[in-house]
Formats: sequence, C-alpha cells, structure tokens
Amino acid sequence: MFDEEPILTHRAQTLDQMSIEDLRERIRMLSAGIADCEREISRKEAQKSAADALFGTKS
Repeated sequence: MFDEEPILTHRAQTLDQMSIEDLRERIRMLSAGIADCEREISRKEAQKSAADALFGTKS
C-alpha cells in the first residue's frame, strides 16, 4: 500500500551486549559527566560560601 520508512525504536543495550570498545566509550562519557557534575557542585558551593560570607548564615 504505502512505501513508508519503518519506525525505528531505540532500545538501550545491556552491558553484556556491548563490545569492549563500546564499554570503554561509555566509561569515558560517564566520567566526563561526573566531572561536569563535580565542577558544578564546586561552583555552587563557592557561590553559597560567598553568599553566606556576605549575608551570614541562617541556622
């Protein structure tokens, strides 16, 4: 009837389905994400410390 493209679904692979290189790439990506989160935490802690120093802390 219609010449439609098939609908592709993205299914997450389990770790045992991934190749060694895919696993290494996943580790690189996750490590980069963790580093980004750690930098953001440090930035927010510095902002909070500056605000606390300026306005004092409320207990």
